[in-house]
Amino acid sequence: MASSSEKPKSKILILKSCDEDEFEIDESIAIQSGTIKNMMEEDYTHIPLPNVNTQTLIKIIEYMKKHAEKSDSNEEDIKTFDKDFVKMKFTEVFGLILAANYLNINGLMDLLCQSVADKIKNKSVKAVRKIFNITNDFTPEEEEKVYEEHKWAHEEGKEHIDESLD
Repeated sequence: MASSSEKPKSKILILKSCDEDEFEIDESIAIQSGTIKNMMEEDYTHIPLPNVNTQTLIKIIEYMKKHAEKSDSNEEDIKTFDKDFVKMKFTEVFGLILAANYLNINGLMDLLCQSVADKIKNKSVKAVRKIFNITNDFTPEEEEKVYEEHKWAHEEGKEHIDESLD
C-alpha cells in the first residue's frame, strides 16, 4: 500500500509526428495542450499528430517542458526563454502558430501571435504584404484613395521594404 505522501506516478505519453517520429513526454507536461488533454481523457497514450511535423513538435515539446516548470522563482527564466524561443524566421513562426492552434496551447499561441505583431509593428504596407505573401489587388488610384482616407495610419514609423524581415 502506497503512503499518502507519495506522488501518484504520472503516465508517459507517446506523441507521433506526421513524419512518423515518436516522442515520449510526461502527461503532466502534455496537458498544456487541450487537444492532447482531451485524448488523454479518452485513455489514449499513443497520440498521433498528423498536422505537426517533427521539427515543429520538437519546438513545442521544448516550450511545454519549460512552461511546465512554472513557479515564482523561475518567472524571469521563462521570460528569457520566451524571448529567445521566438527568435526565428516568419515561416517557422507561422508553422508553430498552426501547430499551437491545432494542439490548443493557448500560452504558446499568445506568445507567437505577439511575436508576429511585434515584428510587423511599424512596417510599411508593402513590407507587411511581403511578409504575409499578400497580393496587392488595388489599382494605383484605389490605393491612393485608401491612403488619403487613412493618412493617419501611414504617418508614424514608416519603414521600407528593404528591411530585414527576420
